[in-house]
Amino acid sequence: MKTIDYSQTTSWCRFPAITKDVDTFYIFATEFIMGSFAEGAPDYGSLDNEEMIAGMEVEYLGHATAYADSTNVFAPYYRQSGLKYAGEVFARDKSLDAALFGTPYDDITASLDYYFEHYNEGRPFIIAGHSQGSALVKLVLMRYFKEHPERYKRMVAAYVIGYAVTKEELAAYPYLKFATGESDAGVIVSWNTEGPGNVEANAPTVVLLPNAISINPLNWKLDETYAPASMNLGSLTVNEQTGEPEISDIGADAKINLARGSVITNAKAVPMPEEAAKIAAEFFGPDGRHGEDYTFYYNNIKANVAKRIATYMASR
Repeated sequence: MKTIDYSQTTSWCRFPAITKDVDTFYIFATEFIMGSFAEGAPDYGSLDNEEMIAGMEVEYLGHATAYADSTNVFAPYYRQSGLKYAGEVFARDKSLDAALFGTPYDDITASLDYYFEHYNEGRPFIIAGHSQGSALVKLVLMRYFKEHPERYKRMVAAYVIGYAVTKEELAAYPYLKFATGESDAGVIVSWNTEGPGNVEANAPTVVLLPNAISINPLNWKLDETYAPASMNLGSLTVNEQTGEPEISDIGADAKINLARGSVITNAKAVPMPEEAAKIAAEFFGPDGRHGEDYTFYYNNIKANVAKRIATYMASR
């Protein structure tokens, strides 16, 4: 399969002017969704897949911009696994790895190589993603950075949001450290958000794994201490009249459920069309909040990024 030429800015959803001292390398979630269920659809989205490209643009605005106040955000296009194929692999293996190795991982590591060799210029960086993107971040941490420790040592933090990081994985890769608070640097920050109905149904999801760990995005604790919505600095929503994004108080609280390794919130999920809601329930449970992992806690993520950068810079 032909490789992507990451020397071309057209191979990047976002290729920023350098105005900050720190970069973010953002890897997109699955955006090849509804089309992946069409008869004869490929396992991986091509770079001219309109649904995937449009979805990446929306995701950039809703997720990756949380890093833009403090960092220069690089976001490569890549040929990602379609949701249908990812679900088939997970059903078979109880892991997404087989859907990610090969084309998606090869594209991401090629973009990382080009980024580090030509664009990074020795700056500290954050690596972040959501869902499939976070699963790829995790593989990068375990494989790519093991091969490139000189690059890994400049990592401010890895935001593995919307995909599980497990206790076994941290034990197997002892150089990886999970966050213990709101401002430690060189660590993994991860959570998966659900509603209480998922807990009541003990619902399986494709992004939760046994012995998963989540940190609370409001109080930055690892235990079951409840964080009320009053600790939320603002959720990213869409104004119903104008269609424009805005910061709102929607009552997004957070409490870790240690048994599931997830964050439970009472805030309601954003409504979806019937067919999309049916697919979401199949993949993320009847009361999932997977699509809101970022948006519910948007301003808290922005503030947290700045704190971890401050810690990293103070240690240099």
